[in-house]
Amino acid sequence: MQVDLRILRYDPERDEKQHWESYAVDCDPKMDRVLDLLHRVKYDQDGSLTFRRSCAHGVCGSDAMLINGRNRLACKVRVEQLGKRRITVAPLPGLPVVKDLVVDMDGFFESYRGVMPYLVTDTPEPARERRQSQDDRLRYDDTTKCILCAACTSSCPSFWAAPAYVGPAAIVNAHRFIFDSRDDGADERLDILAQKDGVWRCRTIFNCSDACPRGIQITQAILEVSAAIVERRA
Repeated sequence: MQVDLRILRYDPERDEKQHWESYAVDCDPKMDRVLDLLHRVKYDQDGSLTFRRSCAHGVCGSDAMLINGRNRLACKVRVEQLGKRRITVAPLPGLPVVKDLVVDMDGFFESYRGVMPYLVTDTPEPARERRQSQDDRLRYDDTTKCILCAACTSSCPSFWAAPAYVGPAAIVNAHRFIFDSRDDGADERLDILAQKDGVWRCRTIFNCSDACPRGIQITQAILEVSAAIVERRA
């Protein structure tokens, strides 16, 4: 089968703005993923095509992009799942484009670091490990699955309108520690997320949950953090 792969290209050294380029690519729709198509274009047709990828197994999150109008991981989407002979690929929306499908992630990771995504504790370091019950671990299990691909944040209309918004990914990673029974930094994180560019910018549109390649219930996590802020103030 041959597909028409349309890629939104941009080279800052030669282009004034983004533009579409089309490539005819042979593939096996049941076996080949969008990432395989991009590799064929880069290796066989145009070596200047630029995109990020690493593990190619849906773990690193580096190849998130806009595929047929939805944020997805190129390594997880097979051609047959798209059901079309024309496939469009563009960089993640709402983030500055560096070149072709590569976006600038600095602001995304700055928001991530800003919510203190690490264990904070004043208790003495144990000899072996900080023990936790299975029930306590399950309380935040869903939000441990984030791979920081930015698919959720870059699919959020609130983020498009206000880039200062910390975004769904940062809130998910704050949730992971706010509800960790071993952590003592919840109050500080909730103070950060209670600010104007925190959780209150969420409009429960659910784009983030739909875009997440790991199936995290992101909107639910945001609502739980919002509820924790309100309960603390009560």
